Amino acid sequence: MRVVSGIQPTGNLHLGNYLGAIRNWVRMQEEISVDGECLFFLADLHAISMPHVPAELRSGTRDMAAALVACGIDPERSVLFNQAQVPAHAELQWLLNGTARMGWLNRMTQFKDKSGKNREGASIALYAYPVLQAADVLLYQATHVPVGDDQKQHLELARDIAQKFNNDFCNEESPVFTLPDPIMPPQAARIMSLRDGSAKMSKSDASEMSRINLTDNADTIMKKVKKAKTDPEPLPETAKELEGRAEASNLVTIYAALAGKSADDVLTDFAGEGFGKFKPALGELMVETLSPISARYVDLREDDEALDAILAKGALKARALAAPTLAATYNALGLFRG
Repeated sequence: MRVVSGIQPTGNLHLGNYLGAIRNWVRMQEEISVDGECLFFLADLHAISMPHVPAELRSGTRDMAAALVACGIDPERSVLFNQAQVPAHAELQWLLNGTARMGWLNRMTQFKDKSGKNREGASIALYAYPVLQAADVLLYQATHVPVGDDQKQHLELARDIAQKFNNDFCNEESPVFTLPDPIMPPQAARIMSLRDGSAKMSKSDASEMSRINLTDNADTIMKKVKKAKTDPEPLPETAKELEGRAEASNLVTIYAALAGKSADDVLTDFAGEGFGKFKPALGELMVETLSPISARYVDLREDDEALDAILAKGALKARALAAPTLAATYNALGLFRG
């Protein structure tokens, strides 16, 4: 079993990233590293599909590496690297561009969302982004890829590209690419904004009060939780009774995810209580969970050379793992390569 997943190194990680993705990466590392392998990469090549500041991208890559290690990703047990140090990602994308079809890419909803009304002004990189995503996982013969609802379509595209390539250029007995299966992580909490229960917690939100950053100190966390939007009604006995109360449901979801409980179990403890009691308890639980991560992050971020060494070591491993697939792809296409 080989799991491959990536994250863009743009901005600080927040609670939504941690509970929705990173914590599950750590769990997979613990469960899979005995009988399989996990590769986690910083998607810096994907980041240049949108306008960016080069110095901020470089700094953000180190920020993200430090945050992942602080959250529990162990570079000795998992392969942690950034895409740009493994040129095979870009090479394989170009090779797969001959197999991917315009009609497939035209159906990708994320391009429509990110390009907005100015599709003619969007970069080619943004349009071809899903082909690079396919290369990211096919390059390593990934057997499984963790995906959320917003990425299912891109993994289906990767499978389509792999299947068509194998059909067009390979013998049935010796396909080049493994077709990866999705992993739907258990208890992948969908964390919403603290200011708007209908919007996902996001690092691009203009309001700092909308999110809990993993680097926030205890006082900041307590302040943000205290000011989180709620309603005047007391907490009910069951999660079903929270329907229509988006902000209240979000705070209960966060508490449940941090405590490793179901929302119903949390409400059993707080039924009938107001947010004057619930918010301090939630804030304390956040501080207890995030303080060790924040302290570890600060230590790591003070040593650029150590972070660069972690990424370089991971990239060395990744290049070795990628080489056989890249060579087989060139060969299947009839390309001479010295």
